[in-house]
Amino acid sequence: MDTTALQKIADQLIQARRIVVFTGAGMSAESGIATFRDKPDSLWAKFNTREMASPAGWREDKYRVWAWYEGRRGAVLETQPHAGHIAVAQLADTLRSVHGHAVQVDVVTQNVDNLHERAGSSSVIHLHGSLFAPRCAACARPGEFAPGLPDQTLTHLDPPECQHCGGYIRPGVVWFGESMPEKEFRMAEDLVDTCNAMLVIGTSGVVFPAAELPINAHQLGKFVAEINPDRSEVSGYTTVECRAKAAQGLPQLLDMLKNR
Repeated sequence: MDTTALQKIADQLIQARRIVVFTGAGMSAESGIATFRDKPDSLWAKFNTREMASPAGWREDKYRVWAWYEGRRGAVLETQPHAGHIAVAQLADTLRSVHGHAVQVDVVTQNVDNLHERAGSSSVIHLHGSLFAPRCAACARPGEFAPGLPDQTLTHLDPPECQHCGGYIRPGVVWFGESMPEKEFRMAEDLVDTCNAMLVIGTSGVVFPAAELPINAHQLGKFVAEINPDRSEVSGYTTVECRAKAAQGLPQLLDMLKNR
């Protein structure tokens, strides 16, 4: 692990009042959740993406799509946040104890799970939606899940009906061909505009417009640090690169801050 890079990050965070933590699929992968791209065991390598993650796939077989997403939600509920998630959740309090003044830490994630929230992060923006925020496919109002834990063995499952209009409840994620939620993206842009530092963790940097955020931060002269085992498409826009997994690098970073 590159402790020199981590120390440089700690030196900057100790001066920051507002920090954005930007996370991608690699963050969740360390908890055992499949990633979406690149590797043979990635999520999309096992399924036809058009059938499972597009409006057309929903129209063709909503029962199969709903079962698949409920299976994904069930798998997430069986996993636990790792030490990196917990370190992010504790970052504000740690810096506050060192600084003696308030520090705001906001998480902007491309992931659709709830691991950041379960780790204790209170300010989380989901750019690509959430498995835990279903909505009506007809009227777009928030929906509810059927009682009990999702059955991960089913290949077809009836989606719940909307209590307002009777339409079908769909997964609350952004599918291929759909636009990112405008409200969430604008909130993320505002956070980047006003932050002092940005941590980029576990993202490939290939999904736009989300990948614009660290690039914009760099262009605004912000301190941008990447914590990732491998280089990514946004590595060239960072101030410091630390080659480490989130579950190892982030707790060590937190320890460095505590020991200052």
